[in-house]
Amino acid sequence: MRLVSWNIRQLAIWDQLALRGAELALLQEAPKPPRSAAHASPGWPEEILPEAGETWATGKHSPWRTAIARLSSSFTLKPIPSGGIDADSSTLRVSRPGTLTAATVVVGGKELFTAISVYAQWEGPLGALKPIWADGSAHRLLSDVSPLIRHHGLPLVVSGDWNILLGYGEHGAKYNKFRYQTVFDRAEALGLRFVGPEYPHGRQADPWPPELPTESKCVPTYHHSGQTRETATRQLDFVFASESFASGVQATAINEPGDWGPSDHCPVLIDVDV
Repeated sequence: MRLVSWNIRQLAIWDQLALRGAELALLQEAPKPPRSAAHASPGWPEEILPEAGETWATGKHSPWRTAIARLSSSFTLKPIPSGGIDADSSTLRVSRPGTLTAATVVVGGKELFTAISVYAQWEGPLGALKPIWADGSAHRLLSDVSPLIRHHGLPLVVSGDWNILLGYGEHGAKYNKFRYQTVFDRAEALGLRFVGPEYPHGRQADPWPPELPTESKCVPTYHHSGQTRETATRQLDFVFASESFASGVQATAINEPGDWGPSDHCPVLIDVDV
């Protein structure tokens, strides 16, 4: 089965998600889809989660959120209900509403794995505008998914925009590098293995940025306003999978300039051996 993970930057591109045969889309910064099916066009998803009527926001102020879109009729989705941090124990408790959407893939009545779309929101210290960090949000997401890792009974694929770096810090800052590494170390300790994307499954930055270690396998998945798809340097999108499942999961960044798409993040394809 092929999945696509993509921060679509609040763009209403619901009919452009089935890239290269993708059957399931794990989305971040997704805008609220239109209520009426009359707005649907060729390529429109078979199903979008959260369902109509649920809150469509991240935190209190952002009118977009994580979402999951089923792009094929060859399987069904079993949504995993979520609520706030003090919600009933029958729901998955999420620290910040909108930053996590989860659903189980069901084929022929058999539950195969659970797909989770995540978004680690930027935060400032005590309300300040700078500096900003996302590793705190990333750790909250790991806490939020931890009830599913060992006790859910199904393997997980967890993917999204983590807003952190792997193996280095901005402009070579060692402090940032060590903070970010704690997210990857904790994920592994919990039972989630990092599965990419990494070179050669994606184009590396060219020219090579001074902040990036020479041995790095990072592939750029994001470009800021001062860059283009051609000059993108940083990878903010990462895929994790349950240890028992990880060897059958391959992540690939679709980051060639001509294939990047309309967002400031490129799509990440995830091939799952089911």
